[in-house]
Amino acid sequence: MNLRNAELTRRETLTFAAIAGLAAVLAPRMSFADEKAVAAEIAKLYGDKKLDSGKIKLDVPEIAENGLVVPINIEIDSPMTDADYVKAVHVFADGNPLPGVVSYRFTPACGKASASTRMRLAQTQNIVCVAEMSNGALYTAKSNVKVTIGGCGG
Repeated sequence: MNLRNAELTRRETLTFAAIAGLAAVLAPRMSFADEKAVAAEIAKLYGDKKLDSGKIKLDVPEIAENGLVVPINIEIDSPMTDADYVKAVHVFADGNPLPGVVSYRFTPACGKASASTRMRLAQTQNIVCVAEMSNGALYTAKSNVKVTIGGCGG
């Protein structure tokens, strides 16, 4: 840009127009999931099966200083025997660009149904965990995390 008379050259005008056009195309795609999107993802997996509370210990911080690295620890109360074990655990976030965060599969050979990881969170939101037991029962737990600085580019 020519700072002396503050006029844009043809090349600068075309560059700004291209950037604005790209932003207009990408902006609608930067939408975030919500509680309905999480419910829809759970319904895809399990239909309208009843979700009970209990059995899941979901450990996430109440406040995350940086949404880029939010620790999550999950533990499900189960004897992990051939007759009674946790088959799968799914974690969802209702304020990220995509609702699914991580899924784990377990077998009785695991001995314990627990997992730890770090996740990115774009904004303050609910974390929802669903555990599927070998007998078909479903358990859920939910926790809210306040995010100070978002980590998903949003």
